[in-house]
Amino acid sequence: MAATLIPLSPISHQLCRFGNNALTTHRFCSPSFLISSPCFIGLTGMGSATQLRARRSLISSAVATNSMLHDVGATVAVLGGAYALVLSFESLTKRNVIQQSLSRKLVHILSGLLFVLAWPIFSGSTEARYFAAFVPLVNGLRLVINGLSVSPNSTLIKSVTREGRPEELLKGPLFYVLALLISAVFFWRQSPIGMISLAMMCGGDGIADIMGRKFGSAKIPYNPRKSWAGSISMFIFGYFISIGLLYYYSRLGYLHMNWETTFQRVAMVSMVATVVESLPITDQLDDNVSVPLATIIAAYLSFGY
Repeated sequence: MAATLIPLSPISHQLCRFGNNALTTHRFCSPSFLISSPCFIGLTGMGSATQLRARRSLISSAVATNSMLHDVGATVAVLGGAYALVLSFESLTKRNVIQQSLSRKLVHILSGLLFVLAWPIFSGSTEARYFAAFVPLVNGLRLVINGLSVSPNSTLIKSVTREGRPEELLKGPLFYVLALLISAVFFWRQSPIGMISLAMMCGGDGIADIMGRKFGSAKIPYNPRKSWAGSISMFIFGYFISIGLLYYYSRLGYLHMNWETTFQRVAMVSMVATVVESLPITDQLDDNVSVPLATIIAAYLSFGY
C-alpha cells in the first residue's frame, strides 16, 4: 500500500503506472480504464463508492464534450471543403477551362467520394455519424431553398443542373445528397454497404456519363440513351473504387474483410448496379435513386451487414 498516485489528467491519456515501489510497468490509460485502475483505487484506498461515481460522471462528461468539439470541428472542415470544391469548378467553368457538363459531372464524382473518405476524421462517438450527416443535410436544404426559388442562386443552379432550371435541383441533385445522408446515418464506417453504394453512384455512374458522352457511339439495344462504353466504364470504375474504399477502411481498422470472397461479392454488386443503371427507367426513376438503392439491396444480400 505504499504506491504513490501520479497526479496526471485522466482525459489526456497520460502515463499510468502500476506495481509496487519500483513502478516498473507503464501504459497509456483510456479514461474508462482509469476509473477502475489501481491508479485511483486499490493501491491508494481512495474514496467511497459515491466519490467513484462522481469521478466517473466527471470523466464521462469531459470525454463527451471533447468528442463533440472534435466532431463540430470535423463538420466545419468537411463543409468548408465541399464548398471550396464547388467554387473551384465554378471558377474553372467561368474561365472556360472545362465545359459546364464536365464540371457538373466532376463535382458529382468528387463530392461524394471525398465525403466518404472524410468519415475517419470524425470521432469514435456514437453521435459522430450524425455530425457527418449534417454536411449533406445542409446541402440538401440549400438545394430545396434554391429549387423552390425562395432564394435562387444562379451559380449553384448552373453548376449542378443539366438545363439550368431551378426545379431540377429538387430531382437528381437532391436525391444525391439524400443518398450521402442515408449512407452516413444507417451504414457509417462499420458496414461496406454504404461505401459501395456511394462508390457506384458517385464514381461508377459519374464516370459512365463522361465515358458515354465521349465514346458512346455504340448504344445498348434496349436503351438507346445508354452506351456500351458508359456501362462498361461504370462496372470497371465502380468495382475498383469500391474495392479501394473497402481497403482504405480495412487498413484503418473499421472493417474486417475476407478478401477471398470480397472481390467476387463486389463484382456481383457492381454488375447489379450497372444493369439497373442501363435500364430505360430514367424518366420514372432518377439514377441517383435507382443506382444506390439497387446497390444497397445487392450489397446487403451479399455481405449481410
